[in-house]
Amino acid sequence: MQKNIKHIVLDYNGTIAKDGVLKDEVKKLLPLLAQTYTLHVITADTFGSVQNELKDFDLHVKVLQSDNHTVEKEAYVSALHVKECAAVGNGNNDMKMLQKAHIGICVLGDEGCSTKSLLASDIVCKSISEALELFLYPKRLVATLRV
Repeated sequence: MQKNIKHIVLDYNGTIAKDGVLKDEVKKLLPLLAQTYTLHVITADTFGSVQNELKDFDLHVKVLQSDNHTVEKEAYVSALHVKECAAVGNGNNDMKMLQKAHIGICVLGDEGCSTKSLLASDIVCKSISEALELFLYPKRLVATLRV
């Protein structure tokens, strides 16, 4: 299952950033993940900081433009080929993205998580570092998602 994953789509604020600032633990993990996966950050960019915060990382940044971020995030995942995509988020507007992705991970971080995203996800992690490490140590994914 995880061997098919090529893309990881990450929500920004509340997931990998707090108050518009990229979390230190994420700064360490992104370069490691970029060696294996194509990384995407999708955000409304509430604080206007995403381009500057992520300028030194090998990833794609998508700033949302529509009035319906939930649908826009879902469409972004769909365009990447769902079976090759994992998504990580925490907010209401991440729900459809988490549902659509082959693996949806909800992060219960500093801002908490919405119950809609919690119920739409395949896995719930208590921190972003634990969520991202699932992709660095894929046997953890196998163990968690084993049927």
